[in-house]
Amino acid sequence: MEPSENRTLLLTGASRGIGHATVKRFSDAGWRVFSCSRHAFSDKCPWPMGEENHIQVDLANPATIDEAIGVIKERLKTHDCKLHALVNNAAISPKDEESQRLDTLQTPLDLWHKVFAINFFAPIMLARGLIDELKAAQGSIVNVTSIAGMRVHPYAGAAYATSKAALASLTREMAADFGPHGIRVNAIAPGEIDTSILSPGTEKIVETIPMRRLGQPSEVADTIYYLCTEASSYVSGAEIHINGGQHV
Repeated sequence: MEPSENRTLLLTGASRGIGHATVKRFSDAGWRVFSCSRHAFSDKCPWPMGEENHIQVDLANPATIDEAIGVIKERLKTHDCKLHALVNNAAISPKDEESQRLDTLQTPLDLWHKVFAINFFAPIMLARGLIDELKAAQGSIVNVTSIAGMRVHPYAGAAYATSKAALASLTREMAADFGPHGIRVNAIAPGEIDTSILSPGTEKIVETIPMRRLGQPSEVADTIYYLCTEASSYVSGAEIHINGGQHV
């Protein structure tokens, strides 16, 4: 691969938590980072050229994703760079009016559609739309799944959990399909990570985790970085659990 200063990452969901830590990890290594979200770029985000490299897109709307893909392709051409990594991190996990999880009996059908549009369909749309750019760089795709995709979680809703389980399966399918084009596809499945969106009561879960602590966003970002570099050059179709042993 090219030196770090010539490498480019496209990241969805960059504004907080794991996404924010991922931008910092790649920026510190010299990568150019393009970010995607439905919000305009925030001046609270400190990475260089952040506003110029931000694409505003509603990932729940396939039409706007298609438009965003065109914008991304044009910006890659403008900067004369390839796409070395796509990290699908954006996701939603809706709650009820009392901020409690929505189970299979409570979740309205339109909300199921919205969750799957963002958490499941957007990753494959972006990957297929940008396959030529990823192929040119022999790039890497990382899908962010969740421990909630493996077991019923006390705080993550049913639509979120099943979308993440589907994304884990999609990762394996993509690894088989994108691999012949020189593109690796993997997933990371975080557990309880110390971010601003933790649910009240998470401390009770921490008591059951073998490592007895929350994970840090930087620890997740380091694993994503590993999967996007030559250190993991023969890793594809894997889902790495980042949860302190919570899944055992």
